Amino acid sequence: MRVFVTGATGFVGIPVVRELIAAGHQVVGLARSEAGSALLRATGAEVRRGSLEDLEGLRNGAAVSDAVIHLAFIHDWSKMAESCEVDRHAIEVLGSALVGSDRPLIVTAGTAGLAGPGQVATEDDNVPPGFPFPRVSEQTALALSGVRASVVRLPQVHNTTRQGLLTYAVALAGERGASAYVGEGSNRWAAAHISDVARLYRLALEKNEAGARYHAVAEEGVLMRDMAHAIARRMNVPTRSITAEQAADHFGWLGMFVGQDLLASSEQTRCKLGWNPTGPSLIADLERPGVSNG
Repeated sequence: MRVFVTGATGFVGIPVVRELIAAGHQVVGLARSEAGSALLRATGAEVRRGSLEDLEGLRNGAAVSDAVIHLAFIHDWSKMAESCEVDRHAIEVLGSALVGSDRPLIVTAGTAGLAGPGQVATEDDNVPPGFPFPRVSEQTALALSGVRASVVRLPQVHNTTRQGLLTYAVALAGERGASAYVGEGSNRWAAAHISDVARLYRLALEKNEAGARYHAVAEEGVLMRDMAHAIARRMNVPTRSITAEQAADHFGWLGMFVGQDLLASSEQTRCKLGWNPTGPSLIADLERPGVSNG
């Protein structure tokens, strides 16, 4: 298939592009810069220069492709509402080029916030009313009429250089001289290695089911306390328990997440796609700085 990939030069994008090309697919990747374009060409992909704000470019890229994988998102916490609006418009435009064609549109969302404390989010869970995050990628895609849309929900995606939200926690531990967790650190976060995530996107493309929600979850829940200890070993600092009231002061914007349960399973996804994660664990990646493994 000829696959148009937005966010193709990103942390998740490059492994996905490589996975698709290795499986025999043609990839056209969206790139904003010449450096990004060069990176994509080195993988064997074609390049379409543009951005998420270039709606006509997005429409044209989707119109001449057999499928679209939407990975791009503007990660600017200071302009989150605006970034979410850009994302929504981009998905609507990509979908408009696929209406009635049965060509897949795979959109990226997250597992966080789908289930309550102590509950494990599954593929059957809808985004709840009053969802705490302004991003509406999933809701927008699945509401498109006449479009074969599906969703890949991501947990904390990691290798040794990035670990989702924990990337910031690693840097913060070095700045603050301690790796902190809230209370007993008994809350847990789902995770998956980037190589497993890339393979899931390929399988979601090749075995696509309209309206499906796939969970790229290798580990249902890793203890925050264990993550904090791994970060401490990596940064050679002590660990410290803080109260929920201290979380905002210590972690800044990350304080709204560190005490939450962000659990998710992937049982249905594994059965539907034959997906079996084999990559390193989150703790292993947290403990091994500077070693490339995906």
